[in-house]
Amino acid sequence: MIIKNVELETVCGVTSVLPDNKLPEIAFAGKSNVGKSSLINGLLNRKSLARTSSQPGKTQTINFYNVNKEFYFVDLPGYGYAKVSEQEKAKWGKMIENYLHKSKKLRAVFLLIDIRHEPSANDVNMYEWILANGFEPIIIATKLDKIKRSQEQKNIKIIKNKLDIVPGTKIMPFSAQTKQGREEILDFIREIVENDCIDLNTKE
Repeated sequence: MIIKNVELETVCGVTSVLPDNKLPEIAFAGKSNVGKSSLINGLLNRKSLARTSSQPGKTQTINFYNVNKEFYFVDLPGYGYAKVSEQEKAKWGKMIENYLHKSKKLRAVFLLIDIRHEPSANDVNMYEWILANGFEPIIIATKLDKIKRSQEQKNIKIIKNKLDIVPGTKIMPFSAQTKQGREEILDFIREIVENDCIDLNTKE
């Protein structure tokens, strides 16, 4: 997939009304320091479109990026950052839940997990929560360049077991440094978007 143009089109805070988008939406969820902004920048081939921060937990909005005028990347607030108050965490949780329930065009949710570590309790809770909201998340195992190649399959197995993932769930390793996994993820997204167009044309 060639990324021709990208625009940060809508930013939604706690009290914002979600946009009534007409194009398919692909959402990204993950804890605050998992490399979500780096993934989005890497997929879109931009250096700093999604803001990376030295202060995890700083993203407090849902950001909608219009890609090629064909679909949206939706960047959800990071979770699990200890220095954020419980009240703030509850607000972000409500925002994400509201989006999962109300978006008419959400077609897939990617959940980012750091491949170096066993998924945390927050990761497990988020995985189960996304399932409970009617979506089967696709797992992106980030920071692939931080481990030896010989560790990759072992660590993926740990992620599968800890999350107790639904059989058939895709796990896609990714490195923001080397861009390994980028084309596979983009090809998968392209399939989702194309299938959505086919479904729409069939209904019409």
